[in-house]
Amino acid sequence: MDLSTDNVTREVAAGAAIYSKLVLALYDIEVLMFEMPLVFKCPLKKMMNFYNEHISETHLDVGVGTGYFMDKCQFPTQDPTIHLMDLNSNSLAKTSARIRRYRPVAHKVNVLAPINLDLPLFHSISASNFLHCLPGTMLDKECVFKNLTRHLSDGGTFFGTTVVGQGANAGFLYKKINAIYNKSAIFSNLNDNMADLETILARNFRQYSLHLVGSIAFFKGVK
Repeated sequence: MDLSTDNVTREVAAGAAIYSKLVLALYDIEVLMFEMPLVFKCPLKKMMNFYNEHISETHLDVGVGTGYFMDKCQFPTQDPTIHLMDLNSNSLAKTSARIRRYRPVAHKVNVLAPINLDLPLFHSISASNFLHCLPGTMLDKECVFKNLTRHLSDGGTFFGTTVVGQGANAGFLYKKINAIYNKSAIFSNLNDNMADLETILARNFRQYSLHLVGSIAFFKGVK
């Protein structure tokens, strides 16, 4: 496993630390199948369809969670090249084991800092349910896009989903749970909004699209 974990602050580490082996064992049911549709008002099927629409034969997955989407998605080839990036060793281990049929390459990385690894160029990079865990405002998180798109091929797609903290009319339960997650440092998205995310996309990609489902922003940018 490659390591690139320079400049990991306490706030960055806190967002990753929640993913213990126990939490990951419950994650698919608790977060993806329960919280996403019922709390954050976005059906899991919409996220899966979005993933399938943009996945490629050379793929980098960032903030891998349990590897659910890579395990369930339909790659355009039977032998894709897959690399994984995460700051949490448990997530990397679980995802690597789950999709071992694809022989993924795992990197323990802080993507808020420049990525000093010898990597191939990827035709797709995904960051699903990841940005809302990073500290700072949405505009502060632009460095993630800049650091990762250096490893995206011309014409390649950067895509993902994130829970916004502003501008979503997803109901009382969303507001309550989102506030609790922010207080616990699981999330850091109270200042994240669609306008700032669009600013980032417009500055870093020649084409982009962005839409909101419940409190989940779906974004993609083409290099």
